[in-house]
Amino acid sequence: MTQGSGRGVRATREGIEILQERRHSRGWTLQALANQAGVALDTVKRLIKPKNVDRESVRSIVYPLNLQPTDIIDPDEWNGTRSTECYPPEDTRRARICISDRRADSPANRELESDFDLAQQLRLTLLAVGQDVFIAGEEMRQRENWFHRFAEEVEQCDCYVLLLSPQAAVSEVVTEEIRHVWELHHAHNKPAILSIQVGLNVVLNSDLCDHLAKFPSRKWTSADDTAAIVEAIQNLLTNEVIPFTPPPPSREYPTGQVPLASAFYIERPPVESNCYQEILHPGALIRIKAPRQMGKTSLMARVLHRAREHGHHTVCLSFQLASSNVLSNLDKLMQWVCGSVSQNLGLPNQLAEYWDDIFDGNYNSTTYFENYLLAKTTRPLVIGFDEVDRVFAYPDVANDFLGLLRAWYERARYGDQDSWEKLRFVIVHSTEVYIPMNLNQSPFNVGLSIELPEFTQEQVQDLAQRYQLNWTVPQVEQLMRLVGGHPYLVRMAIYQVAAYENVTLEQALSQATTESGCYGDHLRRQLWNLEQYPELATAFSQVVNTNAPVSLRSVLAFKLYSMGLVKLEGNHVTPRCELYLRYFRDR
Repeated sequence: MTQGSGRGVRATREGIEILQERRHSRGWTLQALANQAGVALDTVKRLIKPKNVDRESVRSIVYPLNLQPTDIIDPDEWNGTRSTECYPPEDTRRARICISDRRADSPANRELESDFDLAQQLRLTLLAVGQDVFIAGEEMRQRENWFHRFAEEVEQCDCYVLLLSPQAAVSEVVTEEIRHVWELHHAHNKPAILSIQVGLNVVLNSDLCDHLAKFPSRKWTSADDTAAIVEAIQNLLTNEVIPFTPPPPSREYPTGQVPLASAFYIERPPVESNCYQEILHPGALIRIKAPRQMGKTSLMARVLHRAREHGHHTVCLSFQLASSNVLSNLDKLMQWVCGSVSQNLGLPNQLAEYWDDIFDGNYNSTTYFENYLLAKTTRPLVIGFDEVDRVFAYPDVANDFLGLLRAWYERARYGDQDSWEKLRFVIVHSTEVYIPMNLNQSPFNVGLSIELPEFTQEQVQDLAQRYQLNWTVPQVEQLMRLVGGHPYLVRMAIYQVAAYENVTLEQALSQATTESGCYGDHLRRQLWNLEQYPELATAFSQVVNTNAPVSLRSVLAFKLYSMGLVKLEGNHVTPRCELYLRYFRDR
């Protein structure tokens, strides 16, 4: 075999690592590398799989990286002294495994480095059995555009392994990662997902609980458990069913929904009492709007709980759990809604009987509700729709879906059919509806509208006392000068001081805008969110670098508001709090 042979060549494992490191040092995506090399994106992907690629394409790919072909291809193979026949067939290629490793870097977890040790242990063991391994660790997350690197790697992988240390289990960054992996899995049936509880006292935030609920989980407490975990990973790679172990349950922590029995839920009168009264009326519709992490889901949970206390059926549907494949298609979305409600009510799925291809999703779902779901119960049915904003990304579907909710509301509130009177809604969203809608078809100008306010000074003081902190008024004011009355930001600082004896309020606030401070994970997630949308990042940069309210296009203003980054003041916006102003002005 000679160098001019038509047979392709294949990159070595070490060569792929060299190529990837050189590419990332230049800040190039795979598409950018393909453009620089003048080859198709698929060719670059084949090279790093690794699969056979012709020599001319290899030369083109390594040239802009200032590499030689033999830096990534075995010299014997490149020079024709070894055939690619010594490799296994491409359909038996090494599996690619991504290990998500969230190292401890806060006062709560500086003594918990076992997840880091486990990541390396797993990597070495899996390499020894012929697999490829990529670790998504803290070093990667500190880099600019880190999520692009993560997304590229996980799209190439066959199995995603999430190490759940106490910090990872409540991390906003890890939540975004698993949400992306979850979307990939539902769209392509890969990668396989395995979560590993590292240590004994690991509990998940509510979002992670939702996304990991149907995937297998394992526990790791010592090196003796490593072999069983490697076996579980290999079983997933061969599509063998491994015994299901539910992920650890959620417990109270300053993120996600505040549990119903929590002593740390702060009421904001008269919001709760108004909702509790309204939900008992036939055909009720309550709209709860506020930016992220302001307590919308916690309030909805309490409204649904009040309805259950009065004998109502309740169903909570989070649009965060609907894949983009579902949200982008009206028929699939309405089947998802109908099927989910059936399942929550303990009724058999009758979609096949009631769904007629001649009609659209709105007509079929209306028939399903009227002739099946509402006909099967004598009690009122309250449906909570959480994270409805996700459907706004698909304007045509959103128009039809929201118009349907308005039509159902009209039937339930003013119709002459008793069955529809049993239906009530709670709709939760984070932003204004920026898609054009006929006012007579919108559910956002009827029913009871609730816009959650920030905490008052008295409410912040109350929360601190519940954490057994005897703060003075000046201390409360000091915290609120930095974060205002934002419920999540307030509670995170209070939790940090209450949980760790060696942390004072002054210390927590002095480190607030640093990566190791109590807001480090939250701020990094907000930064990542902005990096996904350059136009949004540019707009927010203008806001934090201008010493006056800024006028933005409505869509940009609403999106920044939904993220909780700005306050709306008429047609202008300002930074929501000093914390965001300081952190983002430096970036």
